[in-house]
Amino acid sequence: MNAENLVLYETSPITDDDVFLFNEGSHFRLYEKLGAHSLSHEGIRGVFFAVWAPDAENVSIMGDFNGWNRGAHVLRPRGESGIWQGFIPGLGQGDVYKYYVQSRYNGYRVEKADPFAFFSEVSPKTASVVWDLSYGWGDQDWMELRKKRNGSNAPISIYEMHLGSWMRIPDEGNRFLTYSEMAPKLAQYLQEMHFTHVQLLPVMEHPFYGSWGYQCTGYFAPTSRYGSPQEFMYLIDILHQHGIGVILDWVPSHFPNDEYGLGFFDGTHLYEHGDPKKGFHPDWETLIFNYGRKEVQSFLISSALFWLDKYHADGLRVDAVASMLYLDYGREEGEWIPNDHGGNENLEAIEFLRRFNEEVYRRFPDVQTIAEESTDWSMVSRPTYVGGLGFGMKWDMGWMHDTLEYMSRDSVHRKYHHDKLTFRMIYAFHENFVLSLSHDEVVYGKGSLLRKMPGDDWQKFANLRVLFGYMFAQPGKKLFFMGGEFGQWNEWYHEAGLDWHLLDEPRHKQLQRWVADLNRFYQNEPALYTLDFDPAGFQWIDCNDSQQSSLSLLRRGTNHEDTLIIACNFTPVPRHHYQIGAPEKGPWKEVLNSDAKEYGGSGQGNLGRVESTSLPFHGLPYSITVTLPPLAITYFKWEGESRVAE
Repeated sequence: MNAENLVLYETSPITDDDVFLFNEGSHFRLYEKLGAHSLSHEGIRGVFFAVWAPDAENVSIMGDFNGWNRGAHVLRPRGESGIWQGFIPGLGQGDVYKYYVQSRYNGYRVEKADPFAFFSEVSPKTASVVWDLSYGWGDQDWMELRKKRNGSNAPISIYEMHLGSWMRIPDEGNRFLTYSEMAPKLAQYLQEMHFTHVQLLPVMEHPFYGSWGYQCTGYFAPTSRYGSPQEFMYLIDILHQHGIGVILDWVPSHFPNDEYGLGFFDGTHLYEHGDPKKGFHPDWETLIFNYGRKEVQSFLISSALFWLDKYHADGLRVDAVASMLYLDYGREEGEWIPNDHGGNENLEAIEFLRRFNEEVYRRFPDVQTIAEESTDWSMVSRPTYVGGLGFGMKWDMGWMHDTLEYMSRDSVHRKYHHDKLTFRMIYAFHENFVLSLSHDEVVYGKGSLLRKMPGDDWQKFANLRVLFGYMFAQPGKKLFFMGGEFGQWNEWYHEAGLDWHLLDEPRHKQLQRWVADLNRFYQNEPALYTLDFDPAGFQWIDCNDSQQSSLSLLRRGTNHEDTLIIACNFTPVPRHHYQIGAPEKGPWKEVLNSDAKEYGGSGQGNLGRVESTSLPFHGLPYSITVTLPPLAITYFKWEGESRVAE
C-alpha cells in the first residue's frame, strides 16, 4: 500500500450544494464541512479533512500520526471547487496536524494551520488539533429568556475583560486562570457586582499574546492558552446559569501575516486583498480580508455564526469597523485606491458588514452586534433596509473622549469646558449607543481612570464616582473595563493580574460598592434603560450652569411615575440651596448619592428626600431646593401621586 492509499476518497460530507453555496458566498455553516471532522465510513472511524486552496498543485496532511511526513497522506481536489479533501482512517480526538501546501506558482511550499480548526496547540506551537465540540449545556433557562435580557429596552451593563490578566496566581509563577478555574470566580464576582453582561477581549486563537487577541489566526478556535473548547463552553455555561450574558470581540478587519496562518495561503492572496494598498494595514502591519471575494464572505460570516451557534454567545462586538469602511484609513495620499465612484468608502466592506448583520439577526434574533466605529459614519446601528449597516448598537467614542477630557481637568478650569459634558445630546439618538470606558483608555501611558482624575486622593475617588454616576445618568448602555470598578491605580498590563489587594483599602472597597449599587439601581429603575434610544427618555433641566460646573436632567421611562431627577456637581465646593425645576409636585426621594459615607464621600446630602413647591423653574411647573454635595451626583425619584389622578 503506497502512501496515497492511506487516504480514502469515496466519502465526503461536502455536497454539490455546499460547493455551490461556498463559491457564491452564501454558505454560512462552513464549520460543519471544511476543516477536520471525525466520522465513520463503512464502519471505519477516522477523520475527514477539507481545505480551500484553489491554486495549490498538491495538498497533504502531516502530523504526529505520520511522523510529520509531508507526503504520507495526500488530499485530492474536489472538481473545480478549489477544495482539497480526504478521509484518513484511525485518526480522532487530539491528533495534531497541519496542511502541507504546494502551490502551482513559483515553487511555493508551506506548512499551514487549518483555517477551520476547532482547537490548536498551545502557543508558541502552531499546529491544529482534531477536536469534537460535543457538550451538554445547562443554560436552557438563560437561552429562553435572553431576548428580553439582550433587548434595546433592557438594562445592559457590560464588564469588559481580558481573560489572561483578570486574575493571576502569583504562587504558581503568575500563571493564567484556566477557563474552568475562572468560571465560578468570574460568575460570582459579576453577580455580586450586578453586571448584566461580560465582554471578552478576543478569545479566538492568536499567536502574539501582546495583541490581546486582536490579531487572530483561529477564527473557529478559542485560544488553548486557557484550556479546551469544552472548558470555554463551561465558562459561558456557568455565566449564563448565573444570569450573565456573554459578548465576544470578533475581528474581521485584519489578521496577522504569520507564515502558518491565512496569509498567502496557497501561494496566492487567497484571503487577503492582493493589492497592498487594499490588503495591507500600515498601522498594525497586518493583512486585510478581500471582502469582495465570495468564499471569504462565506468564511467570515460562518465564523461569526459559529460562536453564536456552538458557544451560545449572546453578542459580537466587531472591532475596528472604521478601518473596514474607509479605503484611506491610516494611509497618506497616494497610498490608497479610490472606489469606482472616486470616493474613499470601501464598498465591498460595506456590503459585507450589511450582509453579516442581516445573517446574524436572521438566524439569532435574540443577540446583539455592536460596532466599534470611531467616526461619524451615519446609520451604523440602523437597519440595512433604510441604508444602515445593520448593527444593533455602536460604541459612543465621542462621549468617552469628551467626558474623559473634561474629567481630567482641574475643577477650577471645568467651567470653560462645560460643553464637553453637554455636546453629546446633539447626536445622542442618532445611533443606539453604548457608553464605553474601555481597555483602550487605560493603556500605553494613558494611565488608569483613577490616575486621570485631578486633585488629591479624596478628590480622585470622588471624581471617579461622579464620572460613573454621570455615565449611568446618560442614555445608552454601559461598559466598564476591568479594574476601573475598584480604582486600579496602575494602567492595564496584559502580563499581570489586576491589583485585587487594593480592596483591602477602604476607598477602593467603597468605590467598588458604589459601582455595584449603581448597577443594581440601574436595573431596578426603568427610567434609566427602557427609552435609552428614544429622545422621550431624556430631558435637560439645566445644562447651562457652567459657572458652577453643575447640571441637572430628567430620565423618563414609559410610565411617568418612574421619572428621575439627576443633579451633578463637578466641583469640590458643595452647592447649598440649589434650585432645580421639577415636573411633579410632592416628595422626591434621594435614592442615590455618590457622596454618601459608605462610598467614601463626605456624607452631605438631603436627609433622604426633598419636597417640590409650586414655584415654576427651568421651564417646569414645580421646583426643588437641594444640596449638591461636592464632586458628586445625586438621584431623586418622585414619590407623589399622579397629577392626572388629582
